Amino acid sequence: MSPMANAPALLLSAFPPELAGLDAAPPPGWVTACTGVGAVAAAVETARHLARVAPARVLFVGTCGAYDARLAPGALIAVSEAIALSLDEVEGRAYRPEIERTRWPATFPLPLPAYPVAVPPAITRTADGARALAAHAAAEHLEVTGVFAACHSAGVPVAAALAVANRVGPDAHAEWRASHAAVSRALVDALRARGVLGRSAP
Repeated sequence: MSPMANAPALLLSAFPPELAGLDAAPPPGWVTACTGVGAVAAAVETARHLARVAPARVLFVGTCGAYDARLAPGALIAVSEAIALSLDEVEGRAYRPEIERTRWPATFPLPLPAYPVAVPPAITRTADGARALAAHAAAEHLEVTGVFAACHSAGVPVAAALAVANRVGPDAHAEWRASHAAVSRALVDALRARGVLGRSAP
């Protein structure tokens, strides 16, 4: 039997509330950990957890903001592709070297609708900014490129499930504060109900 057959799965979130209690009582066969906030912290901490746990696969759970009417608050999604992107790039004020990698796909499926998710260097605060970024992704998140980049580098299968906590724009932070705990619980409940958070998960 391959050593990977007995390896645990690693369940990550940016900070404990987004694990909705699973940090205190992980599902059988899973190890939980947090990455911290932001793509750089997430890449560093994910790499550290990969070295520590040697997981068979990684699932990241968290909350995100919707750019437009494709997603409503409370929607539960899988990340099809994590995209490093900035409003300055989209609006022509900046560019990246051609050899820089900016996109990482999920490498195992989840039983949720899948959408591309953008990871800007900071939270988008304006409705105009949300409209500009909506041409490239359905939602905004802060960590998933770091998580996916670390897992791709290590050759570990990775996916992410996110709950929409707010619409991106001037009211986003207040909306997120009001809803993030509830939508995180809803996401974890849905993953349990659909058999993702079990020893035989994908």
